[in-house]
Amino acid sequence: MPRRILVALTLLAWSATAAVPTPKSYFGHELTDDGTVLDWDKVVGYFQSLAKFSDRIRIDELGKSTEGRPFIAATIAAPETLKHLDRYIEIQKKLADPRITPQAEAEKLFLEGKAVVLVTCSIHATEIASTHTAIEFAYHLLNDDTTHNRAILQNTIVLLVPSLNPDGVDIVTRWYRKTLGTPFEGTSPPELWHHYVGHDNNRDWYIFSQEETRLTVSKLHNVWRPQIVYDVHQQGGNAARLFVPPWLDPTEPNIDAILMQEMNMYGTTIAADLTAAGKTGIAIHGVYDFWTPSRHYQAFHGGLRILTEAASARIASPLTLTADQIASTALGYDPHERSWNYLEPWMGGTWKLKDIIDYEMIAWDSLLYNAALHREELLRNFYRVEQRQLERNQPWGFVISANQRDPGATRKLIETLRFGMVEVSRGPDGSAVVSMHQPYGGWAKTLLEVQHYPEDRMYPGGPPKQPYDVTANTLPMLMGVDVKAVDDAVQCTGEWRAPDAVKGPVLAAADTDSWHTVNRAWKAGHSVWRDPATGDFSLVARAGWTEHKQPRIGLYQPWQPNMDEGWTRWLLENFGFAYTGLRNADIQRGGLRQHFDAIIFADQPPNGIENGFSQTAMPAEYTGGLGTPGASALKEFALAGGSLVFLNGASDYAIARLGVQAHAATPVKEQADVYYSPGSLLNMRVDTASPLAYGVPAEIAAWSEHSPAWDTQLPVVARYPEHGVLASGWLVGEKVIAGRASVIDAPIGSGHAVLFGMRPQYRAQSYLTFKMFFNALVR
Repeated sequence: MPRRILVALTLLAWSATAAVPTPKSYFGHELTDDGTVLDWDKVVGYFQSLAKFSDRIRIDELGKSTEGRPFIAATIAAPETLKHLDRYIEIQKKLADPRITPQAEAEKLFLEGKAVVLVTCSIHATEIASTHTAIEFAYHLLNDDTTHNRAILQNTIVLLVPSLNPDGVDIVTRWYRKTLGTPFEGTSPPELWHHYVGHDNNRDWYIFSQEETRLTVSKLHNVWRPQIVYDVHQQGGNAARLFVPPWLDPTEPNIDAILMQEMNMYGTTIAADLTAAGKTGIAIHGVYDFWTPSRHYQAFHGGLRILTEAASARIASPLTLTADQIASTALGYDPHERSWNYLEPWMGGTWKLKDIIDYEMIAWDSLLYNAALHREELLRNFYRVEQRQLERNQPWGFVISANQRDPGATRKLIETLRFGMVEVSRGPDGSAVVSMHQPYGGWAKTLLEVQHYPEDRMYPGGPPKQPYDVTANTLPMLMGVDVKAVDDAVQCTGEWRAPDAVKGPVLAAADTDSWHTVNRAWKAGHSVWRDPATGDFSLVARAGWTEHKQPRIGLYQPWQPNMDEGWTRWLLENFGFAYTGLRNADIQRGGLRQHFDAIIFADQPPNGIENGFSQTAMPAEYTGGLGTPGASALKEFALAGGSLVFLNGASDYAIARLGVQAHAATPVKEQADVYYSPGSLLNMRVDTASPLAYGVPAEIAAWSEHSPAWDTQLPVVARYPEHGVLASGWLVGEKVIAGRASVIDAPIGSGHAVLFGMRPQYRAQSYLTFKMFFNALVR
């Protein structure tokens, strides 16, 4: 084709986007202006308007958010690519499974396919800049005829999620506007910025409990199998201006080394491009490790996970720092000193929303342009990673016995694996079998095996280096399911299918699913009967059984946003328990026993329960805690026969303010060199005669995260063994808690205070100890 014709066609193609509306023309202001926050419906509307004017973008509503807002994704690529998306999805599927795609065919697909890059924004809603950047970047990618943009459009398929938390966008916008011009401008709202789980919504990437997670995995990850997932975040404002990989140690051992090397390469390339653009304060190999799978999904599915963390402003208001206000230390680098991984320190000044967007625009362009340049290598390595997955041989696989004490939790575990695209076969005895010789065997292995977090100390004999996140994620322990690793091949008979539900009036307390049925019966007005010996439920009266009715539950809801309270709400609602949220004034008013049988306090420091926000932290209507009136009302409630249920750190409130006679064996203040349990599974021995232990075996592994243990003469429901406390993860100071109480059932008058030295409802995962929590509510 003559060059003049090619140029003319190119110009004609780009003219198709000439009328794309600018962000300023649509929103009425520059998105980089101070004080700029966005309404989600306007964000959705802008992306829809882009699709009307450009043939390089397609907008899909994947579903609804938790609170019912549109959850959208934009697909951006060359027009000819958008016309044949099904073909590119098929190419991705073939390259993801070398069992169905021989090398010769793969060689052709390497040349035909596109590099698929999924970009996800503002999962944490106070980190607002990435949604702004998504709008700006999409506009410029569609409108600006540059070498970089042409390469990106021609060689990649960009899947852009403007926010993984649409509800949070509006929550933060509403609060920011309310407090603009007040002393509280730039603060976080006094509510969770995700309806249930707040900041924990990016800890949901292997249990898949939240609607937004499930939409992203089922409609994007599992359909497109992207080569790169770019997760755009913000961090604290007083250290580096932007973090990119490489990651700190430790890295998860089941993630392929090819992917780790590529993450290192793309991260340092972003850092180089930012530095070349004159941006200072770029940190690599600091703060963030790559251990827990709860924060990332695609790295176990053949793709890279790239994270950037930009320094935050005060939401959309400027932040000014002097050199003296820069953090004195940061994990992996010194913010005051030049080092190999922090070459040009940022030593203070004014930091604005515009600065965050400027840094992110460069990072986005760097990543996508280099993905375009290395398109073929990305596809080749994607295929090679899955070939290496198929070559795994230790162990051969895992067998999930058909004979389980909790069929409901067993089914949940298997369904969780399958939602993550793990193949589960049926063994000859009806067991579920997971072979490692499949593309996502490493993902299954990570979730099924015991974690051995590598102990690392600041210096020989010194305090431990604290991990960025939790250290254990062993689902069989969390769910109480018998799973065994096997080294010899198991002959299978097709795909595993869940057995038909057992019919009949008796509902075993050991079966987690029975709680759904029991609560449906309660709601319908039926009597529910429980055998005090076995804990089994029945809708039919039998001699010697005790009647139970739907408990009247109160849940303390402090003005200080509490993620554990949100997880508790999620659990209660998903298992059919009705509850009433209780604010400080509701408890202080007293007369609680007339309305409630049980009141729950989720994991929270006792000072937060007692005092809440100070007058300088929040507007007056959100300040204060329970104080003396609240403590008196709670004691009155228990004396009159009510049950108070305290989870993890909240238990210390019961000791300090309600007179529960227990002495903390763990340090009052964190002393990591003495006792440190940073999110681990610990062995416990259970008194199965306790009503709180119905359906629970005598030995369990339960979730411990900075959890207390006690010396007490009160009835102990669970305690740590004398030796061998650690089940999975990392524990410093076993001797501090060995033999001591972890769950206490303290009588108060004719009522009780139940102290859980654990989080029994931990992040919607700990199905085994859900039962103990439920038992505390229905006793």
